[in-house]
Amino acid sequence: MPFDRAAGILLHPTSLPSRGGIGDLGPAAHEFVDFLSRSKQHLWQVLPLGSLGYGNSPYSGVSAFAGNELLISLERLAERGWLDAAEVAKLPSTVERVNYDSVRTAKMPLLQKAAEKFLATAQGPPRDRFESFCSNNNWWLEDFVLFSALRQRHGGATWNTWSRELAAREPGAMEKARQELKHELQVLRIIQFFFFEQWRAVRKASNSRGIRIVGDIAIFVSYDSADVWTHPNLYYLNPDLSPMYVSGVPPDAFSETGQRWGNPLYRWDAIRDGGYDWWVKRMRQALTLCDIIRIDHFRGFEAYWEIPAAEPTAVNGRWVKGPGADLFHALRAALGELPFIAEDLGMITPDVIALRDRLRVPGMNVLQFGFGDKGAHVYLPHRHQRNSVVYTGTHDNDTMKGWWTNDASAEEKAAVRAYFGNVDNDVAWAFVRAAHDSVADLCIVPMQDVLSLGSEARMNIPSKLDGNWGWRYQPGSLSPELAQSLALLSQTSDRDEIVSTADQQRDREAGEDFAA
Repeated sequence: MPFDRAAGILLHPTSLPSRGGIGDLGPAAHEFVDFLSRSKQHLWQVLPLGSLGYGNSPYSGVSAFAGNELLISLERLAERGWLDAAEVAKLPSTVERVNYDSVRTAKMPLLQKAAEKFLATAQGPPRDRFESFCSNNNWWLEDFVLFSALRQRHGGATWNTWSRELAAREPGAMEKARQELKHELQVLRIIQFFFFEQWRAVRKASNSRGIRIVGDIAIFVSYDSADVWTHPNLYYLNPDLSPMYVSGVPPDAFSETGQRWGNPLYRWDAIRDGGYDWWVKRMRQALTLCDIIRIDHFRGFEAYWEIPAAEPTAVNGRWVKGPGADLFHALRAALGELPFIAEDLGMITPDVIALRDRLRVPGMNVLQFGFGDKGAHVYLPHRHQRNSVVYTGTHDNDTMKGWWTNDASAEEKAAVRAYFGNVDNDVAWAFVRAAHDSVADLCIVPMQDVLSLGSEARMNIPSKLDGNWGWRYQPGSLSPELAQSLALLSQTSDRDEIVSTADQQRDREAGEDFAA
């Protein structure tokens, strides 16, 4: 689906300078929207917004549908009377890297307290909206809250280690658990309601200023998730419900053993026989949260690397054909035109390109990749196509300044100077300007490059087990001068037009959210 020419910024909400040790959906999120508007940026790209699982990675959530409760703004809850403002004021206001363990210790008891007060006292419109939320989302919400409550009861143990009755979801055991955990389930429903109300308010504020939200969908889901527990028939599992095959990518120039991600693999035949219902629901949910969806690991829909679960690395795997265009035809039949972006990086074959082009889904051009050998020049602006998205780098890359300082070879630096001229004063903004000048319809720049930050601001180092996803920008970073520079660049590169969509109009006409 072609998009109107626009520019935007990649920033996950955890990176906002909110109170409490982590970015959230409160005042700082709305201030960032104001900054985007002043900067004539019309895209805000985020990473997956789901409830976090292993390693605190947004790409390893415990649900494909639930929201990340750590993003809920306690300040907004206090404004609505669900928390004591004095308690929220005690939370740390300094902005350092996110320490997820500390954030959970400080924040989860307050979220529990707010939910308890809501449960005991909420009446009128807030209670009505909560009941409507539960009714409209019960198809995923009930399984998620029960999974979460059982996981808490079992000390965080993986679901296949629970009693056989619960792991296999035997009806009697499930009903008994629902009765025993009745109160806990209601609290978890309310916490999810808080997230979705606050996110809807952020999206509404964005859309009202002509800013579209670019979301992110990981192709695979985590094994220890409500999704696999609820729908084991859709995955390759052994009789003991452990994974039979897992995901990854084969060895390449960057890794002698490849990457073993460990997600269970789909039984695409079973999903197809069900009319791709689970995927239709997943995409329909995503499109209620975002305006455009980036699909991570798009090549896995054409063919994916299948690794026997017993293998410790990704070496001994094989390529298996994915659902291809058949899945996307089913999605289009159910949902209409698909506003997708394909993450088509890595080991891309002509078949993957043919699938992407057949579906008219724009791919990604990452400028940082363009200065290696001649084969990498496909990422440079003179090779771009209109129906594509240009990035300086992604959440998996070092920042442009960090790459230039620590990683770029002498040959790559010489190539950069040949292409851009002298970049030594500010290499990041040389790439920012080149991205905006590209013919690609969409231009998205990580906030770290907008701020010309070094490796200390890197979001993720792939294969590193901990310490990722922690960067936050400092208060005062969104200066008027920075906004003016971005606005002038957007205007000069013809990326400053505001495009109104039916969804934006609908959101503008909607009533105020209680958690806004």
